[in-house]
Amino acid sequence: MKIRTTDIEKNIPVEAEKEESLTPRRIVEELDKYVIGQSKAKRAVAIALRNRWRRQRLPKELRDEVLPKNILMIGPTGVGKTEIARRLARLAGAPFIKVEASKFTEVGYVGRDVDSMIRDLVEVAVSMVKNEHMAKVQEKARQLAEERLLELLLPVPRMPRNADETERERFRETKERLRAQLKEGLLDERYVELEVREKVMPFGVISNVGLEELEINLKEMLGGLLPERSKRRKVKVSEAMEILTQEEANKLIDMDKVTKEAIQRAEQSGIVFIDEIDKIASRGQTYGPDVSREGVQRDLLPIVEGSQVSTKYGIVRTDHILFIAAGAFHMARPSDLIPELQGRFPIRVELEPLGKEEFKRILTEPHNALIKQYIALLDTEGVKLTFTEDAIDEIASIAASVNEKTENIGARRLHTVLEKLLEDISFEAPEKPGEFIINKEYVKQKLIEIAGDEDLSRYIL
Repeated sequence: MKIRTTDIEKNIPVEAEKEESLTPRRIVEELDKYVIGQSKAKRAVAIALRNRWRRQRLPKELRDEVLPKNILMIGPTGVGKTEIARRLARLAGAPFIKVEASKFTEVGYVGRDVDSMIRDLVEVAVSMVKNEHMAKVQEKARQLAEERLLELLLPVPRMPRNADETERERFRETKERLRAQLKEGLLDERYVELEVREKVMPFGVISNVGLEELEINLKEMLGGLLPERSKRRKVKVSEAMEILTQEEANKLIDMDKVTKEAIQRAEQSGIVFIDEIDKIASRGQTYGPDVSREGVQRDLLPIVEGSQVSTKYGIVRTDHILFIAAGAFHMARPSDLIPELQGRFPIRVELEPLGKEEFKRILTEPHNALIKQYIALLDTEGVKLTFTEDAIDEIASIAASVNEKTENIGARRLHTVLEKLLEDISFEAPEKPGEFIINKEYVKQKLIEIAGDEDLSRYIL
């Protein structure tokens, strides 16, 4: 088997499909296109997503009682924990946020409090819904932007009241000719002057961790009271069209409706992925950093079990948000989490470490396979790469070997191995376009010395 540039399939991922068609089997099939192995984790998240669809079809009095079954993923780094959650959210068209548990601190300490993850989720939902609404009015916004741009390119002349119809008709004909040129892109390189309005902020906040949100909120609260400053910019016609279309689209959408829909979507469909949760697990000590770790867990508890969080868009309930936590649990165990938090993650899934066979599949099978990415990247420089089957086998074998000898970083090791393997070709690609065949001998020549030396592997691979 050989992989060439022509083998790269231009498949578009299935995003935001109708929920009815997203059966657990269908969800797993879609996840299989991007994540190799880990069938237990895929089945768990597929069932969790389908249960949301089932819940929406229950009578209202029972619907509010059915809570999501949060998931705890346990497995080493680089095995696909984050990718499974991210692809799941994209597949469902759901607001998704990934946070690091180690970044949060107990209330009263300097740092981010756990409520900020819900505020971030709502921001994602607002952005998502706003983009959808703007897409619906895009055509009308573009027409309005076109009119404004034509007025800049061809200002309406002052005509006396007694001007005859011939002059007016001549102006209309000129405008239509200009419109045709604009649509054909003949005017894209010309420059026009645009007037852009922006708020003047008379003060700023000395930013610290968490205080940047305070500054943003202050600016928004005082937005109506602050004066606007006009700023003239000289831009190309193509860029002016985009700026004006954005302005017109913002005028056409109803932000109150967008906000209401976004909060509803965050509450009912939101997914929060909490990574590195093992880093806040305490090991029974009551002094040192473990005190703060346990504090973060206790702050996290009401968010996960269901509470109200105040955001700048309004109150958000977290009862039906799906939480997926993940951690390697090398130094700690899931039982080191406080019992109340353990109970809020009833579904536990162990992800398998990856070996040589999984690495071979990761290199070639997914739609975004690493080898396909490198082939496409170098093809832009006129370099045609071909990987033979024995080369792929050797790359996977070296990556698995280095993982065993040093730190096991899972599939991320393939990135470092491929970068080192293709370093010379990538560096010389602009000066030396052509066809290159990567076979087993080439891989051994470039990597076997480094892979065989444990000290070198530790620093280079």
